[in-house]
Amino acid sequence: MHRSGFVNIVGNPNVGKSTLMNALVGERLSIITSKAQTTRHRIMGIVNGEDFQIVYSDTPGVLKPNYKLQEQMLEFSRGALVDADVLLYVTDVQDTPDKNADFLSKVKNMAGSTRTTAGTQTPAVFLIINKIDLTTPETLDNLVVYWQKELPTAQIFPISAKERFGIDQLFAAIKDALPECPPFFDKDQLTDKPARFFVSEIIREKILLNYDKEIPYSTEVEVEAFKDEPESQQHPKGLIRIQAVIYVERDSQKGIIIGHQGMALKKVGSSARKDIEAFFAKPVFLELFVKVDRDWRSSVGRLKHYGYDLT
Repeated sequence: MHRSGFVNIVGNPNVGKSTLMNALVGERLSIITSKAQTTRHRIMGIVNGEDFQIVYSDTPGVLKPNYKLQEQMLEFSRGALVDADVLLYVTDVQDTPDKNADFLSKVKNMAGSTRTTAGTQTPAVFLIINKIDLTTPETLDNLVVYWQKELPTAQIFPISAKERFGIDQLFAAIKDALPECPPFFDKDQLTDKPARFFVSEIIREKILLNYDKEIPYSTEVEVEAFKDEPESQQHPKGLIRIQAVIYVERDSQKGIIIGHQGMALKKVGSSARKDIEAFFAKPVFLELFVKVDRDWRSSVGRLKHYGYDLT
C-alpha cells in the first residue's frame, strides 16, 4: 500500500507557515523573516518514503489585497483550498482568530466537502496552533476550546515549529490521513521550483532583513544568468556564476537599496551568497544589479513576466 497526497498550508500572515513547511520537509525551501507577507508564491516541498509521498505547499498569508500582486497572493491561498488532501490551517497564540473571517468560512465549508478530483476523498482539516512556546498553558487551553467550537471537525495540533515541538506527531497524523495513491512526482524530487527561483528568494529574504518600511515590498528579484560550471583545478566542487537584478518601483528606492558607496547592496550580496552556497553545496560567484521598474506591483504584464500566473 502506497499513500500520496497534497498537504496545503494556509493561514494569516506571520503565523509561522513557512517555518512549519521547512520543519516538515526537512529542508529550507521557504524564506523566513519576522515580517508579514514574506511568502509571495505557492511553494511545493516533497517528502518521500518507501510507502508514501507527501507534497506540501506553503502559501502567502491571507490578506485583503491593495494592489495586483497581493490579489495574486490571495489567489495562491484560495487555490490551496481546492486541491488539498490534507489542509493545515495555521494560527498562533498571538493571532486574531476572527481576522479574515471570509477565508476561514471557506475552510469550514471545505471540512465537510468532497473532493471532485478524487470523487470519494474528503479533505482532512488540521488546525495548527503555532508558537506555543510563547504562551501559558491556560491561554493555550482557552485557544483549543475556541478552535474546537470554530472547527469542530478539525484535528487540533498545538506546536512550536521553530522549536520543532509537536512536529513528529503532526507528521505521523498527516501520513495517516493520506489516501492510497501512487506517487505524483519522481521519488528523488524535492520541489517543483527551478534553481533560479530559490536564488531569487534567498536574495529577497536578505532584502527583507536589511531594509525597513515599504522598501522590501517594492522589490522583485530576477535571476538573469545562472551558469553551473564543472569541477576544475581552481574550483574542485565546481562554481555557480549568477547575475541577478533587484527591481524597485522608484528612483529613490534604488538609491536606498544600493546605499552609500554601494555598501548596503554589498551587504545583501555577501549574505545572500553564503546562503546560496549552502543551498547548492558549492562555491558561488554572485553579481547584483539594481534597476527601476515603475509600479510593477500593479501591472498585470510585469507580474506575469516575474512569474505570477494572473488570469
